[in-house]
Amino acid sequence: MFPEIEPYDHGHLDTGDGNLVYWEACGNPDGKPALVVHGGPGSGCSTGQRRGFDPERYNVILFDQRNCGRSRPLAADPATDLTANTTQNLIADMERLREHLGVDKWLLYGGSWGSTLILAYAQAHPERVSAIVIVSVTMTRRYEVDWLYDGVGRFFPAQRALFRAGAPEGATGTVPELLAAYGRLMADPDPDVRAKAAIDWTTWEDSVISLESNGKPNAYSNRPSEALLTFARICAHYFSNGAWLEEGALLRDAPKLAGIPGVLIHGRFDLGSPLENAWQLAQVWTDARVVVVEDSGHTGSPTMQTEVVSALNSFVS
Repeated sequence: MFPEIEPYDHGHLDTGDGNLVYWEACGNPDGKPALVVHGGPGSGCSTGQRRGFDPERYNVILFDQRNCGRSRPLAADPATDLTANTTQNLIADMERLREHLGVDKWLLYGGSWGSTLILAYAQAHPERVSAIVIVSVTMTRRYEVDWLYDGVGRFFPAQRALFRAGAPEGATGTVPELLAAYGRLMADPDPDVRAKAAIDWTTWEDSVISLESNGKPNAYSNRPSEALLTFARICAHYFSNGAWLEEGALLRDAPKLAGIPGVLIHGRFDLGSPLENAWQLAQVWTDARVVVVEDSGHTGSPTMQTEVVSALNSFVS
C-alpha cells in the first residue's frame, strides 16, 4: 500500500433532491482519474481506500454515497427519508460528480456492495469507464441476498436464529420481509429500539466473517453508534428491495462492458459472497480476469492488498 495522503480538494455535491453528497480528490490532479466506490451499502469511504493508488500517477476521487459518511442527511437520523436512496439515484450522483469534476473517463475501483454499484454504473455509462478493479464481487441478486442473510446460516444456525429473533415481525417471513422488518426497527422513534436492531444486524454480519483467518473480531459491530446505525439501516433498505435491480440484470447485461478491461479479485474463503459470483461474471464479461486469493475471505488479507495494488498499477502508465 502507498503512504497515507490527504485530499487536495473536497466538497459536497447538491443532488437537487435534498441530499448533499460528500466527495474528495487526492493524489495528482493531472493523473489518471479513478473513482473509489465504497461498500456496505452505507459504509462510507475511508482513508485506507486512498492507499491502493500511486499518488504520483492517479487522481483518486472518493465519495460517500447518499445518507452515509460525511454526506447529509444521515440515515442514522430516523427522520431521514431514504425513499430517494436507490441504485439508480446513486448512478446519477456518480455521473453528476464526474461532470462536476470535469472527468471524461475514469477507472472504477471498489468491493462488495461497491462492485454492484460499479457494474450498474458501467453498464449504464460504458463510454465513461476506462477500466474496472473489483474486490469481492457481488451483483446483489435476490438469491445472493437470501444466501447472505439465511443460507449461510447452515454454518451458523444459532446465530441465524438470534438474527431472526431480533426482528420478530419478520422472523417467520421471507428474507426480504425479515430485512424490511429490521429497516422499520432502525427507523423507530425510540433510540434504544434503533440501537438494538443495529447491533443485532451487525452481530450477524460479524458471524458470517468469523471463520476468516485474516478477519478482525467484531469488524462490523465495532463502529461508532452513528456509523453502525447508518450502515445497518441502509443495508436493510437496499437488500430488502433487491437494490431496485431486475433479478440477474447485471450478469445478463455484462456484455455491455465489452472493451472495458477488468480485474476481479476474490477470496477463496469468502462465505458471504462466494467465489462463483466472480467466476460467473467473467464467463460473460470476457475482458475481465479473475484473481483468486487463496488466503482470504471477504475481509481481505495482505495478499489481497498486494493484488489490488498490482491491478491498479497495471492500468496506469
